[in-house]
Formats: sequence, structure tokens, C-alpha cells
Amino acid sequence: MISLALMTSLAFAYPTPVEHDFIVPKFTLANGSELENLKLHCTTIGEPRKNPNTEKIDNAVLIMHGTGGTGHQFISPIFADVLFGKGQPLDATKYFIILTDGIGHGKSSKPSDGLHAKFPNYRYADIAKGQHMVVFDFLKVDHLRLVMGTSMGGMLSWVWGETYPTDMDALMPLACAPIEIAGRNRMVRKMAIDAIRNDPTWNSGDYTTQPNGLSVAINSLILMGSSPLQMLKDAPTRKAADDTYERTMKARLANTDANDFLYQFESSEDYNPLPHLENIVAPLTAVNSADDFVNPPELGIVEREIKRVKKGQFVMLPITSETRGHGTHTIAKIWQQHLVDLMKRSEK
Repeated sequence: MISLALMTSLAFAYPTPVEHDFIVPKFTLANGSELENLKLHCTTIGEPRKNPNTEKIDNAVLIMHGTGGTGHQFISPIFADVLFGKGQPLDATKYFIILTDGIGHGKSSKPSDGLHAKFPNYRYADIAKGQHMVVFDFLKVDHLRLVMGTSMGGMLSWVWGETYPTDMDALMPLACAPIEIAGRNRMVRKMAIDAIRNDPTWNSGDYTTQPNGLSVAINSLILMGSSPLQMLKDAPTRKAADDTYERTMKARLANTDANDFLYQFESSEDYNPLPHLENIVAPLTAVNSADDFVNPPELGIVEREIKRVKKGQFVMLPITSETRGHGTHTIAKIWQQHLVDLMKRSEK
């Protein structure tokens, strides 16, 4: 007899992910500096399909990760098992899913590969340019059915919508806002940046062991991703809270490089889609959650600015027993219906 667990697994089955590496011999950044032999990594699921009427690929979906993440994070039960299975919103037997590792992240070129602080100072515009090269130059996709992303990837969705307005049919930024990073959001980021840069053990990026300031920087990241309701449920006593914090710090320190972290946080310094929101022509649905420390509802930013997006809609998810603060962006079951609605209203 087939077990319920196996039946569930079979129901969520999707094509095997395939990893790709592409090399750009000379990549010119927005600041004019150059990076030789830039490696751009991505993972794809499914196969591209050409529309017989237009001869253009019409089933490609680009999904972009957040700060410090990788495309591989989306191959997880809370995301892939909700979206990529047969009959699901992004059924990978029908769609060609592209999961990029942005410059400075994952298996794409990053400071810890060897250049350390001599790595050029990339910004969001450069990450978007690299992603565009992966999709259009290397994978030979000539149009995207959907561009979506979480956190930094959500912000990059706004950048894509303005920079490449006719290259996609729909946009879905999650857990972000279309303004430059300011206020508490910027201050917390600056705390993390300064904790590393002002630490003598950072040694201008030429350290042999991770600098002490990395722990302080990670504290800022933990705070940014915090969810008071869920954290109290998961750690209802002082000891449980201390133990959870110590486990979290140990895990993050084991998998984080200070230069990579520093560059990832500083890369947001050119982000400001606000002046050009009218350039976005594709249907767009922005989704935030009310318990998001980074994008709290009292700011009212997206509610105000979405009116300038021709085909824009905004959803503020209420706090529930399932939301997880900023991390709600990856729990697809909470917001998948809004994705379904977006795909329907962007059909051509």
C-alpha cells in the first residue's frame, strides 16, 4: 500500500531541477568598473516552450531571492511543493522556472571566492543586469510570463518592471516597497554594515578568520526577519528563547562570510524605483504582510504609490497563526491565490 506521505510527495512532484553556470568574460558595472570572468549561476525547472503564433517563448518565469539568499532556497516544501507541482499555480510541467543566484550570492561570483574587498562594489542595477543576461543571453528566453521575487528579489522585481518594461507579462514583488531604503530599514542595515567595516579584525576585508563584527551584523538580520507572535510561540520561555537565539547564531555564523554579507547589504544603496513607477506597464501585484519588521503597515508606502502603477494592485496580508513576519514571502500557501489572480488578469 502506498503511504499517505508518498502519495503527497507524488502529488507535488515536478521536473528535476537543473543547475547552470555561465561566464561573462568582462562584465561592466553601473559605476564603470569591470569584473572579469563573472560567473552567473541559476537553476531551472521544466522546459521553455514557444508560442506557435508568435514563435516566442511564453512560459518562462523568473523568481529572485532575497539578500543573502540563493535561487535554490525556492526548492523547498513551503514554496516549490505549493507552486511547482502538477496543477499548481506555476506547474513546472507547463512553465519554465528560472531561479537565479544574484551577483554576490550563492554560486555566482562573490567576494569570498578570492577577491575579498577587491571585488567591485555591485549594486541592484548590476544584479538585475546579470539576471537579464542569464535569461535573455544565455538561456535564450525572449520574453517572461512572470517576474517575481522576495525581499531583495521583490525590490528587483520593481527594478525589472522599470528597466525592462516590455520583457514580461506580469510582476509580483513580495515583502518590499518601491522607495529608496530609508528610516528604520536603512538604520538597521547601517548598523550591520558599520559593525563589520568598523571592526579592526575585519582588516579591510583581508581577514583569515571571520571578524567579530559579523556576529553584530547577523543580530541586525535576525531582528529584520523577526515575527513577535511566532517567536513567542516557538520560544515561550526565557531558556527556550536563549537556546533558539544561540542555535540561530551558530548556524548563521557557520554559513556566512563577512565580506559577502557586507557587499550584499551595501548593494541596495542605488535602489529607488519611486521616480519611474509610471514606466511599469505590466500588471503588477505587490504583497506584504502586516507583521513585517522591514515593511510595517503603518508606513502606508505601497498603498500610496501603487496608484501610480498603471495596472498595479497591492495586498496587505493580515497577521495570522501562519504568517512569519518578513519571511512570509516564502510561505507560498498564504499568498498563492493572489498569484493565481495575477496570472489570470495578465493573460494575453
